[in-house]
Amino acid sequence: MPKTCRTVIDEHYLNDPAHKMRWRKTVNFISRSSLSGAQCSKGLDLGDRTPITASLEQLFGCMFENTTADLDIASLEGSFGVVTAFEVLEHLFNPLHTLLEVKQLINGDRSRLFVSMPLRKPLFLSSPDHFHEMSRRSALSLFTRAGFMVVRSEEFRIRPLLFYLTGFKPLLRALFEKVQIYELAVQ
Repeated sequence: MPKTCRTVIDEHYLNDPAHKMRWRKTVNFISRSSLSGAQCSKGLDLGDRTPITASLEQLFGCMFENTTADLDIASLEGSFGVVTAFEVLEHLFNPLHTLLEVKQLINGDRSRLFVSMPLRKPLFLSSPDHFHEMSRRSALSLFTRAGFMVVRSEEFRIRPLLFYLTGFKPLLRALFEKVQIYELAVQ
């Protein structure tokens, strides 16, 4: 993947309050899954290791591998009880390829794929390193095309309420900036 589109996991990224809130809300969503607390054989977290990876290992009672390959073109190998793709698909040229690869990795009826991504925003608020910011409808179409069904989903904001009162652009973010998160199973 071109360096300009891959998020660098550095001190600034790790200490961003919006990321910390997103990770907390993501862990809360996952902890309510029927799969949470079950012992999985192995997990895969697409992308670089972040603080949420350690939380996933506790929730599912297994070690999580992380990917280093170019997810737009790479073949993925292995067999996993749980796969996560948090804030990954919007950075890819071809998210369908990645989802089809992930589908081959998931083993068993109780296996799950957890995906989060920003809900599509107006162009003036969009991130320059996102190729695909999807509406709910687009995300559901992508998941269906890849052979997944939605078990459950939620949307949430990633900033404290007072942030949205600090200016005009933050106020617009209150209207448009949300994360959509899904628990998916193979159809």
